[in-house]
Amino acid sequence: MKKTMLLILSCCIQYLCIAQSNSLTLEDIYTKNKYAAKGFGPLVFMKDNKGYTTLEYNASFKSNEIILYDIISGSKKVLVSAKQLIPNGLVNPLSIYNYTWSNDNKNLLIYTNTKKVWRQNTKGDYWVLNLASGMLSQIGKTLPSASLMFAKFSPNGKEIAYVSNLNIYKENLATHAITQISFDGGGDIINGTFDWVYEEELDDRDGFRWSSDSKEIAYWQSNTKGVGTFYLINNVDSNYSKPIPLPYPKVGTANSAVKLGVVSANGGKTRWLNLPGDPRNNYIARMDYVPGKNELIIQQLNRLQNTNRVWIANTNSLALTNIYTDTDEAFLNIHDNIVWLENSNAFTWTSEKDGWLHLYKISKDGKTVSLITKGNFDVVNINYIDTANGYVYYIASPENYLQRYLYRSKLDGTGNAERVTPANLAGQNSYQLSGDAKYAIHVFENAQTPKRYSLISLPDHHEIKLLEDNATLKNNIAALGLRPKEFFKVDIGEVVFDAWVIKPINFDSQKKYPTIFHVYGEPASSTVQDNWGTGDNLWHQYLANQGYIIISVDNRGTKVPRGRAWRKSIYRQIGLLAADDQAKAAQKICSLFPFVDASRLGIWGWSGGGQMSLHSIFRHGDVFKTAIAVSFVSQQTLYDNIYQERYMGLPTDNVEGYREGSPVTHAKKLQGNLLIIHGTADDNVHYQNFELLVNELVKNNKLFSMMSYPMRDHGISQRENTTLHMRRTMEQFWKKNL
Repeated sequence: MKKTMLLILSCCIQYLCIAQSNSLTLEDIYTKNKYAAKGFGPLVFMKDNKGYTTLEYNASFKSNEIILYDIISGSKKVLVSAKQLIPNGLVNPLSIYNYTWSNDNKNLLIYTNTKKVWRQNTKGDYWVLNLASGMLSQIGKTLPSASLMFAKFSPNGKEIAYVSNLNIYKENLATHAITQISFDGGGDIINGTFDWVYEEELDDRDGFRWSSDSKEIAYWQSNTKGVGTFYLINNVDSNYSKPIPLPYPKVGTANSAVKLGVVSANGGKTRWLNLPGDPRNNYIARMDYVPGKNELIIQQLNRLQNTNRVWIANTNSLALTNIYTDTDEAFLNIHDNIVWLENSNAFTWTSEKDGWLHLYKISKDGKTVSLITKGNFDVVNINYIDTANGYVYYIASPENYLQRYLYRSKLDGTGNAERVTPANLAGQNSYQLSGDAKYAIHVFENAQTPKRYSLISLPDHHEIKLLEDNATLKNNIAALGLRPKEFFKVDIGEVVFDAWVIKPINFDSQKKYPTIFHVYGEPASSTVQDNWGTGDNLWHQYLANQGYIIISVDNRGTKVPRGRAWRKSIYRQIGLLAADDQAKAAQKICSLFPFVDASRLGIWGWSGGGQMSLHSIFRHGDVFKTAIAVSFVSQQTLYDNIYQERYMGLPTDNVEGYREGSPVTHAKKLQGNLLIIHGTADDNVHYQNFELLVNELVKNNKLFSMMSYPMRDHGISQRENTTLHMRRTMEQFWKKNL
């Protein structure tokens, strides 16, 4: 009997050890990065479209080098060795953050030693390698280290222009003589790049352009004088607090005054364009040269962002012609899909004017507008416009809003959309096409398959070479025995939503489970997609295995290809319709899934999702009993004007919308359990939102939990152990309160 018990105990211990070794832990996700997917690249197709280059690690030099692959033969050679990237007098090769080739492929521009500006690493050092001579030269050598931005070759390949300390410079590649182009940058004046809000909301970073003949440079200039300054406070890195000033235009306040100038590439006086309208109440969202012309095409949004005026500017006479105007009763988004056709006499344009996002062809005089892509579906992304063969390649998903496929249509508008992605690749597909559209780097993924990279030919979609399949990761995930994410529909009567559910490994359909909803809910993104996902996917799997059901629903207004009406339904009611949709969906799901415990529903979200979580527990406390809100907007007038005014209008003409759409208005209604989390150095959604909400909750005698992370930004990831600590804090809160 004793031997039998010992044998059973031994077997149990062995089983527990095996189970423990295969269990998903937060340390494995966030500290050890055990389940991180491998990427591939950056990959650059060569100008002759016969090969491509990519980075590969050289163990001897402990650095990457650039490898050239022949597309047809598959042969490879070291095009730029790590040894060639060692500057004179130094021991180690340059670390390549990114690289670009000159038009003739004779010179390589290397971007290294990068530093973060606002959200991205857009400042650093640049070096040029001449492939023929092997000479490696630093660009802007006399300027401060890691101060250069957006360096790029002139079209003729003889010069490079860049920004340093808010001024524009040009450098001759043969002599390395530097010519300063602008001189007034600094203080309130920004040349060749942008302020915080233009970068964050209009995706404007690189603020200058070369003309086709390399003789001119056109650039943006921003005057930030009059823009309100918000101060972030650093209390942790010295004995005295340090204020960090951030020019940040909040809702209803003054913007930078922005204008466009044209200057000779040899320097001289800048000539300014006189665009109509107040420069502080209109946005110059896009500008570029018309190929082969001394002309600029400019997109100018009004402050409400419901009118986009397209201008042609003659850079000799500075004459302006309004060739086209796009309007919407709600709001317009900027789309970067302008390609010139018919010897620069027509251009492509994306618009939702027929109820779906489609590509159009517009004559240069604006008089003729014709539809290129046709059908009751949205064009999600334009991948490539092949003018030589008369096709546009784009991503769409007419049958399934959660998936993405490559299609092509004829540029003359004839015929139907042709699906290029094979039927067996169900999920999300993305592509990087070669310059002749004969080849592409294809990336495939779905909820059960990590990203798979391959080189393919087009339009037959034949796989030439597998580049990375993340097979090891897939096997490691499979060994965990996790339940797959299940997609389903939620019909609330007015509309049908897409949703997914994750169940525990030991799921028992006869049990009632506490359930956590994950929400974003705003127009900038979507949570319900048939893709592999990143951090939150495994976080939700981990939570499920702690005994929770995890669900996510995409409410109306989220960024999914369901047509204009879906996206514009939230206009002037951000936070309101979305939170109502979430509550109705949750109630419907409780009737669909008997294993969901309706008395124990929680909700959590980050940024816009944090705002939705607050609305859900404040305004729908009969449905949601517990909430976690991270990096949230508590009062909409505290957020930046470009984003909030795009979806809400001006605060003076939508007083009720701003008031009711702000969670702080409803804080007095809190009945359940609430945890709020914020980084004190959040330059996007200021910590001010956190403190304002705390004040209101305290005033109304509402008990809640809070966690602040000193000197962490919107992503709350800086400094040691932050991510793991935050997830542990959230886990503990769920276990205590749900």
